[in-house]
Formats: sequence, C-alpha cells, structure tokens
Amino acid sequence: GYSPSLTPFPSPLPCCKNCFHLGMAFTLQERQILGIHGLLPPKVETQDTQAMRFQNNLKKMTDPLEKYIYLMGIQERNERLFYRVLMEDIEELMPIVYTPTVGLACTQYGHIFRRPKGLFISIRDRGHVRSILDNWPESNVAVIVVTDGERILGLGDLGVYGMGIPVGKLCLYTACAGIRPERCLPVVIDVGTDNETLLHDPLYMGLYQKRDRSQAYDDLIDEFMEAVVEKYGQDTLIQFEDFGNHNAFRFLRKYREKYCTFNDDIQGTASVALAGLLAAQRAVGKPITEHRVLFLGAGEAALGIANLIVMAMTESGVSQDEAQNKIWMYDKYGLLVKVNANQEAFVHDSPGDVQSFLDAVNTIKPTAIIGVAGAGRLFTHDVIKAMGTLNERPIIFALSNPTNKAECTAEDAYKLTDGRCLFASGSPFGPVTLSDGRVLTPGQGNNAYIFPGVALAVIVSGVRHISDTVFLEAAKTLAEQLTDKELAEGRLYPPLSNIREVSVQMAVKVMEYVYAKGMAFRYPEPLDKNGFVRATVWNTQYDSFLPDTYDWPGVNFSPKTKSE
Repeated sequence: GYSPSLTPFPSPLPCCKNCFHLGMAFTLQERQILGIHGLLPPKVETQDTQAMRFQNNLKKMTDPLEKYIYLMGIQERNERLFYRVLMEDIEELMPIVYTPTVGLACTQYGHIFRRPKGLFISIRDRGHVRSILDNWPESNVAVIVVTDGERILGLGDLGVYGMGIPVGKLCLYTACAGIRPERCLPVVIDVGTDNETLLHDPLYMGLYQKRDRSQAYDDLIDEFMEAVVEKYGQDTLIQFEDFGNHNAFRFLRKYREKYCTFNDDIQGTASVALAGLLAAQRAVGKPITEHRVLFLGAGEAALGIANLIVMAMTESGVSQDEAQNKIWMYDKYGLLVKVNANQEAFVHDSPGDVQSFLDAVNTIKPTAIIGVAGAGRLFTHDVIKAMGTLNERPIIFALSNPTNKAECTAEDAYKLTDGRCLFASGSPFGPVTLSDGRVLTPGQGNNAYIFPGVALAVIVSGVRHISDTVFLEAAKTLAEQLTDKELAEGRLYPPLSNIREVSVQMAVKVMEYVYAKGMAFRYPEPLDKNGFVRATVWNTQYDSFLPDTYDWPGVNFSPKTKSE
C-alpha cells in the first residue's frame, strides 16, 4: 500500500486524507504526479484484486489476534480496502475487529502497538483539552466514542489499553451504517488505572498511577464535553463506552439534556435485548406484557434493559408499577435487597427462601432469564433444565462478553431444552445440530444492530438530545426486520451479513420518528428520507487521489471532480 515515506511532500497525518490510500491501484499518471513512479510494481491493480489478496492472507491465519493485527494494519494503509473486505465478510470479521477478539487485543495493546489511533487525553491535560482536540487533523467530526477504560467488556480496568474499544466501535459505525471514517473520532480519557498488573508492566502506555476519583476527574470530563461542542458543534454525537457503573449512570443523567450523547452499555444493550424479546414474543405467542423477566446481574446493562422493557410494557397499556413488578434482579448478593437509587424500581418483597439463582428461577418462574453479570457459566445445566420445565418456549439470553464470560453456551441452551428455547448471546456462537437433525442458528444480541443505525439517523437529522424513546423505536424496527423464516431457524436477529441494510432501514425509521416528535434540528426536512439516508452513506470505491484543494508546498494539484 501507499507509504508516506515514498512521497516528496509532507505525509498525511493518521486517519487523514484517506483518498491517498490506494496501494497499487494508483494509475500511471497519478504515480507520476505523486512522485512514486517506480516505487511500486508496474502493474495497476483493481480493488477487486487487492481484496482477493487481502482475503487470501486472512484465510491462511488461524489465530484471532494475528488476524486482528493484520486487519488493523490494512486499515492504516488502505482504509477503503479494509472496509470493503470487512463489509463483504462481516459475519466472519466482526468478531475479529470487535467482540470478542477486541477484548484480547485490549489486554495486549501495549505489546501489539504499532501506530496510535485516536486521541489520548490524560488527567494532566486539564485546562488544555481544546488544544489537544485542535491537534486532530480532521475538523468535521460528527461522532466520538470515548472511554476511560475502567470496565472494558467483562475484563475490568484496562486503562489506556481500552482504546481498542472506541477504535473497534467506530469501525462498525462505518461498516454497518456508512458513516464516513474521517468523521469518527476515538478518544480515551486516562485518569490512571487500578489494575496492578498494568501498573507493573513496563510496556503499559498510560499514566502509572491509581485512578483519580477526585473532583479533578469530573472537571476533566466537563472540560472534554465543552471542548467537543465548542470545536465541532452542539449536534456532535458523543457515545460513552465502558465506563464504570457508577460513572456511566451519573454521566448519562448529567449530560443527556445538555449534549447529544448516549451510553451504549446502558441504552444500546437495552435496545438490542428488547428487540430480541420482541422477536421472541412472536414465537411464544404472548405479548411482552405477559412475560416475567429474571436478570442475572444488576449493573448498568441490566438496569438499562429493564427500564426499556418497562417502557415497552407501558406503551402496551400496563402501568409502570405493574411492569416493574414483572422484572426481578439477582446479583452476587442474591435477589436485590440492598439498593441504590438506580436499582430501587426493581426491588420486591422476598418471595421466599432463595439461596441461589436456581432457587430464584424455581420460585419466581420467569419466562425469560437475561444474563449480564460477566461472571461466566452461571446458567448451569440445572437452571437451563428448570427453564425448560417451566416454559414451553423458554427465553434464555446469555449476553455477557467476551465468549468465556457468557452465562451459557448455545449448545447447552438448545440441547438441554430439546431445541425449544429462544436463545441469544452477546458473543457469537455457531449453529447447533440437535439429535433429531435440526440445525438451529443462535442469535447474537450485538449492539452493532442498534448504535450505527441510530447514530446515522441522529447525525443526518441534527438531533441534539437522544431520548430513550429513540432506542425503543430502534428495538421495534430491528425486531420487525426479522423474517418468519429466520425466526424458524432459531434466529432472533437478522443475519449479520445483512447489517448494512438493517442499519439503513433503522436510520430511516428513527429519522421519521425524530422529525415527527420535534427532536430534529436539520431543516428543511427531507421528504424522501429513504433516498436521503442512502445518498449519505459512504462507499468503499476508490476516488481519484486528487482532492479539490490541498495546500502542500511544491505540489500543484489541479481541481478534479470527485465521485461523491
């Protein structure tokens, strides 16, 4: 691919001027103008040939981390080629660029580091955040994914090693919804880490200090939010990712009415889980208002899902109290008794002597169990069998990531219920063949079904504050896109191979909703929203390398007409 060192003029900065990354697809004229004629083999390749080489190399690799490193290298050298291959094989490659392999990559971040991606803002940068944003080469940023690295997937505190999450998340913004990559900015806020292993690792790349939990931390986040809006505008979408539970909830409450922001761990997870329940109700034959849900875990994911389920139930006609009474939570201390302000709505009188999660299942008799504890295989064989005894079509969602943190496997869920359960997981599991020859394909409750489409709608509509009702609308839209045939195959979500179309359709539906509810600020309102959305999505075809204008000394670019 293109190497800046081959050019006689200043090189593009990271993530900047991606029209240059054509590799051997540069034409002879382009090579002559750029001064790289002779520095590449004489063949002018098509993108098809480049993609074939890329795919062939990937097929030779068996180690997921090796694939991740190779993929990220291609992204650095040739972004359009990277996204073309990712989109064409999204089912195989999404688990590499995101969950679960990205978790492994985060734990090894300092050991596999090649080139910085995104912005690193530390607690020592207070008072200078705006100047750091000014160092980012792109001025037209539309979406930011930010983490402080405290709760990376189910892996805990990884400090600046958490940068892999915003980078991976934004890959999906582009691959799944066509949001232009140069408009995406990954950010990690480094306030230290409480991970003793990292604090003693000579290759760790962040501050060697315990997490700062003082007012200085809040001041830094405030300064960051203000600087983003000042530089990029008040409709810039800021997604909070993998913050600790306490900070995740309070920042959502603090900023949601002031900025265009959401927390994917709370709201995105809630939306995709609700979509799975809405799809499952078609198979079960009973409305969501008749379900009883028992959560394993009571953190941000559980509370986000529970609150959105309540919203869906109340929209269907039941009172809020009645809806909340249908939802129970079990954490490491047992059924909720000690509560915080976030959990209070889902605490009930004790139903009896409950000493284990299995006791809770047998006592509460839920129609659905949802695992978001991140503690491994706690949906035991006895728990799964009990759900199968209590329900003709038990709903079992093992949503914790990465794969080894899932509450059970798809194989256990299906085989222990004779294929009757409706199963979804956070990490991918392969198809399961039952003893009677049936093959069931488990659904993956991946947030990638939600956040790219929602973000695309928010960006093109100029939304400034994202209501929970937007995520309710997204969940309903996702469930509607599941066909009866796919449901019969065991799926609760459309195939990942169709996720670009799923995201575009979701963006259209959400766009219709926000304009109807007066949440949009971009006018005039497009009459043909479907055509408008489809016209905005980024494609992976090469443009000419010549931009309209560049001001580089000694290089005379004549204006060219670009294809988009």
